[in-house]
Amino acid sequence: MLETKDILETIGMIQNECLDVRTITMGISLMDCADSDISRVCDKIYDKICRKAEKLVKTGEDISCEYGIPIINKRVSVTPIANVLASCGGDPIKIAYALQKAANTVGIDFLGGYSALVQKGFSAGDIELINSIPQALSETSNICSSINIGSTKAGINMDAVALMGKIIRQTAELTADRDCIGAAKLVVFCNAPDDNPFMAGAFHGMGEADTVINVGVSGPGVVRAAVAKYPNATISEIADVIKRTAYKITRTGQLVGTEASKRLGVPFGIVDLSLAPTPAIGDSVAHILEEMGLETCGGYGTTACLAMLNDAVKKGGVMASSRVGGLSGAFIPVSEDAGMISAAERGILTLQKLEAMTAVCSVGLDMIAIPGDTSADIISGIIADEAAIGMVNSKTTAVRIIPAIGKKQGDTLNFGGLLGYCPIMKVNEGSPMKFISRGGQIPAPMQALKN
Repeated sequence: MLETKDILETIGMIQNECLDVRTITMGISLMDCADSDISRVCDKIYDKICRKAEKLVKTGEDISCEYGIPIINKRVSVTPIANVLASCGGDPIKIAYALQKAANTVGIDFLGGYSALVQKGFSAGDIELINSIPQALSETSNICSSINIGSTKAGINMDAVALMGKIIRQTAELTADRDCIGAAKLVVFCNAPDDNPFMAGAFHGMGEADTVINVGVSGPGVVRAAVAKYPNATISEIADVIKRTAYKITRTGQLVGTEASKRLGVPFGIVDLSLAPTPAIGDSVAHILEEMGLETCGGYGTTACLAMLNDAVKKGGVMASSRVGGLSGAFIPVSEDAGMISAAERGILTLQKLEAMTAVCSVGLDMIAIPGDTSADIISGIIADEAAIGMVNSKTTAVRIIPAIGKKQGDTLNFGGLLGYCPIMKVNEGSPMKFISRGGQIPAPMQALKN
């Protein structure tokens, strides 16, 4: 039973502490769109997305108005397009155009799933789709792409790692006139989840129902405000504060997801309870860590604080919903977090420290700008290191990195909106070229042998 104080507390979180539902994402299977003719595939894809997601945006807006909960994005994720392409062959750009047309028709913010799963090798359609990514992301505005190059069960596909270093550079080059925005819509995963509602990594997994609704919540500002009320608490007490706060945030996501599922007649999938920051002051994961006692995010103690935060968020969230999934934890995107931006500008938060932090947080190296002359081999080396952390620790890791073409360390990229802006960070220039060029597969670790 809801009490008046609970309602008032939630209203305060929304008005003063940046609580929102970051996204309602409808996952749509495209497996029944397979056909030997790529033109018919495109027509089927367009028709199905428009039919299934026709009321998604209006439903999100209606729920937001009725409950007073901001719902920032309405999105769609689809079956990895490489799997659909395998049925027809041909130019995958045609499918990218069909996806963009569908996104325009239903009015969504982003559409994810221009993707391939190549952790153990390439199958039909994979290479063609990956090679088309730079053009696809430069010629569309709402399409997002992801490639899974490794997993704990399969190991790491080093041929895919080498290829993705080149693809990221090419994507940045083709969108250099728009602050390299194409690379901001491309993520390389290890252990990619099937039910992630957050972009750019969302796709509709092969084991999912035909259509589902997944919800991604936010709320770093709410957690920071809660921690600030206990300046003299012990770490164990702070962990309890975060758990209670994460519970309340997740209940909001559960409410929105349940209501959207009922109104759209689509099964409710999961709530992803990740703390997703924005460039707005006060809505920062870095500021939570600093409220715990760090002078600046990126200093010594940051990884320990982040580990505790991530664990407490998960523990609080799973008590609030039996449908927790996706990534669920704390995101640390540099460009989207005011505290991370500030720490990076001062040189306290470095790429090396971010890599250490990714061992204990939700995802990985996210929305990081690097000098425009960084070679494809170095980008591949960064991807390989991050994938190794995910593979060995049986967790999702990812790289969304933006080579700032024509710019150098100390300059900035400015994307606007939720993507924010970021300082261009220093990169270690020691070359991994020979290692990357060997190709092959890094074998799965002992953790894979669990049967």
